[in-house]
Amino acid sequence: MVDRPVLGVFPVLRYKDAAAAIEWLQSAFGFGKHLVIANDDGTIAHAELKSGAGLVMLASARSDIFGTKTPSEAMGVTQFIYVSVDQVDLHHDRAKAAGAEIIMKLTNMDYGSREYAARDLEGNVWSFGTYNPFEST
Repeated sequence: MVDRPVLGVFPVLRYKDAAAAIEWLQSAFGFGKHLVIANDDGTIAHAELKSGAGLVMLASARSDIFGTKTPSEAMGVTQFIYVSVDQVDLHHDRAKAAGAEIIMKLTNMDYGSREYAARDLEGNVWSFGTYNPFEST
C-alpha cells in the first residue's frame, strides 16, 4: 500500500539558455538540481530540478518532433506551472530579490491558499502557493 500519491506528471520546459535557467531557477525559486545531462556543445540535453516531492524537466531549445517553443519563440505563454511551497512569503521575497518579475502579488485566495505568480528569466510563468491538493480533504 502506498501512503502518499506517486507523482507521475512532470512538466517539461525549453530554454534558449538552459544552463543559465538551471542556475537561476535554483537561486530564485529554490529548486534543487536532480540531474543535468549536457551536450558536447554546452547545451542541455535533459535536466531535472526538484521542489519538495515535485520535479520539473527542462532542456535547451531545439527543433525536434515535439515542436516546443520558448515563450519568446511562441510570442506568449501557453501554460504555467503551479508549485506548492510551505513558506510562500519567504519564497516570494527570495524570487523577487533574484530578479523574478512578480506578475501577481502575494494574495490570499478564496479557497484558502496564499499565492503569488512570477515570470522566470525567459518568460515562463510560475505560480507558487500553499495549496496542495494531496493535503486537502
